Amino acid sequence: MTLTKNDINGLYTAIVTPFTEDKSVDHKALANLVSRQIAAGAAGVVPIGGTGEYPALSRQERKDIVKTCVDAAGDAPVIPGVLSTGFPDAVEAGKDFEDAGAQGVMTVTPYYAAGTQDGMREYFANYRNEIGVPVLLYEIPRRTGVSAQAETIQAMAEDASIIGMKCSNYDMPAFIKTVKYAGDKMAILSGEEPLFATHVALGAKGGVLASANVYPEIWVEIFRIAGEGKLKEALSLQANVDGAIDAIFRETNPGPLKKYMEMAGHPVGDVRLPLEGPSEQTIAALKVALDAATLAKVA
Repeated sequence: MTLTKNDINGLYTAIVTPFTEDKSVDHKALANLVSRQIAAGAAGVVPIGGTGEYPALSRQERKDIVKTCVDAAGDAPVIPGVLSTGFPDAVEAGKDFEDAGAQGVMTVTPYYAAGTQDGMREYFANYRNEIGVPVLLYEIPRRTGVSAQAETIQAMAEDASIIGMKCSNYDMPAFIKTVKYAGDKMAILSGEEPLFATHVALGAKGGVLASANVYPEIWVEIFRIAGEGKLKEALSLQANVDGAIDAIFRETNPGPLKKYMEMAGHPVGDVRLPLEGPSEQTIAALKVALDAATLAKVA
């Protein structure tokens, strides 16, 4: 079955890549992590992206990781992130992930050689023509320095270049405008934990969240409540993990997240260079956050 915009709905966990002590990919831990997410109610998983340490993985490792996720996810969609800086490399990755069984890909805006909005539209139109699975746009300006305007996103949806997007952007007016222009043409997903409930209440069809590696159940419930229009109640539930979110993102993701997972009883190993484990100050903050979350009975 070909993935459509109507199939994208709910929580998608941005999966970390577990490593063994020698920093090789731990496929057994990865399969267990994916299975746990689906059992907890996640609609699907997004491996390989920033949370999955895309730049630190070889081409073959990425493909093998996707295959493990596909095998573990059952019928749930696996939509790997594509963070390649250039078009040929992005196409190569997309085809690899398609071969590994991915139902779609989540491809970042071209950034190092950043072009115009028209150039971005053409990039994704040509990209979709090169690969055999649907594409979601990944917009994260704080990492790339590139934003996609609402009019451009609408045009890409109308071109059938994309069936959705992950919005990792704190610009609320831009988000509201994107929902207005393209919300009925594609599936908009939140990529920001602090804004997740608000994004859903404003029209997002779900989210791609890194902290769901630890707390999938609570994010599934927040999605349900926010989707019913009960934003105040959703934010009240989210308050139980606000401290964890702050601590997890004190330093570059996923270093603190992996340490937090270890503390919470879900060890997935360390990060690969150029990332390093969290500082002592962040580890202390993680411990405080975990204790608070445990008292709130969400750990």
